[in-house]
Amino acid sequence: MATGETGFDDVTFDLISLQYHSLKAGHDYGQYVRDARNAGKEDIAAFFESVMAEDSQRAQKCHEFLSELTKDGTSATAPQA
Repeated sequence: MATGETGFDDVTFDLISLQYHSLKAGHDYGQYVRDARNAGKEDIAAFFESVMAEDSQRAQKCHEFLSELTKDGTSATAPQA
């Protein structure tokens, strides 16, 4: 497996990156839901909640894949200092 500059293989890095961005976006969407509700736009709030749930599912799937990679020992470890 190719190893990037981080010392982790590309697939592991990609999963960590996607998981982080999905969780970060989910956090931001909470504000979008509040904004829509404050504006009286329940349909838009529901849409944002749906998008938030999709990102949560993506983050969970990344977590599952990362657990498998770690268990299988296929993920490189960070270089020792």
